[in-house]
Amino acid sequence: MASSSAGFVAGLTAAALATIGFLAHQASVAAPHDPGRARVSGPPAPGTSKAPRDRGHPEALPAGTGRGERVVYSVDDDRVWLVGADGRVQRTFEVTPSTVDPAPGTYAVTSRSNRVTGSDGIPVEHVVRFASVDGVVIGFSAAVDGSMPEPDPDERTGGIRETRADGDAMWRFATIGQRVVVIR
Repeated sequence: MASSSAGFVAGLTAAALATIGFLAHQASVAAPHDPGRARVSGPPAPGTSKAPRDRGHPEALPAGTGRGERVVYSVDDDRVWLVGADGRVQRTFEVTPSTVDPAPGTYAVTSRSNRVTGSDGIPVEHVVRFASVDGVVIGFSAAVDGSMPEPDPDERTGGIRETRADGDAMWRFATIGQRVVVIR
């Protein structure tokens, strides 16, 4: 009887440690890197229009996205711009959006993971997280197998998928605290 009790206690202890580890990870993902600095500027006022675009050059950085080094993500155009400190676009690329979009505003990169399993069950690399919407963590990532399938519209996922090459560029550019500007 003592042997089965010890096994039962060991099982409960392992389950408790796994739960604590999971909750600690969730808390670290949601917590801002610098607690004294706001993570989000707040959504724009209702009726705010889409940032102006150059119709002849859809890859051109939209006006009104700020100054200095930043990641700009358009939820309507499914495009990302990596903008250097001098205001010049260092790289731009298309992405496959998640099913949950962050509200337009200014965020900061809060956590990164080199390689994990995405919320859709696909192994991903170079995960750069910057927002959370109703418990769904939002971030950029690249599937290890290089795929960029459309997400299941019935699943609430936060992974904005990039190619592996674009994921490498994002990983090098968007370190903890880097500004991420989300536009329509």
